[in-house]
Order: sequence, then structure tokens, then C-alpha cells
Amino acid sequence: MSLMITDECINCDVCEPECPNQAISQGPEIYEIDPNRCTECVGHYDTPQCQEVCPVDCIPHDPDNVETREVLLVKYEKLQAA
Repeated sequence: MSLMITDECINCDVCEPECPNQAISQGPEIYEIDPNRCTECVGHYDTPQCQEVCPVDCIPHDPDNVETREVLLVKYEKLQAA
């Protein structure tokens, strides 16, 4: 499952540079995560780096984008090949 950023985001700018897949970008009001690029850092790290650095814990799993670890690994491999 990919991650999402909730309205509690304070636009602190610490999550975007931590994403190895460039899945995080500034949206109209808060940062957003592109579910097509988010692998929860599978293939790069043991834990999602954006969640690790977020000072307000506003990056939960996105219930609208449920994916298994295996699916996330395939997505990681496709992103690396591109």
C-alpha cells in the first residue's frame, strides 16, 4: 500500500528530499504522494523514510492504494529500470 499525506501536514519540507522515488511533491496546499511512484521505500530502505522524518506523523498508509510488499517490490524494479 502506498502512503499518503494528511491535512495535518505543516509543509516543513523534510519529507520530499528523503523520498528515493521522487514520489513526494508540493501540492496546492500541502505535500502530496504520487501512489504510482511510492514503494514505501521497499527496495531502498527497511522503513519509509518520509514517515521516519515527519515531525507531525501525518503520513499514514493510503487505504485507497492497497499493495503487498511483493507488488511494491515490482513497482520499485520498474522505477529503477526507467
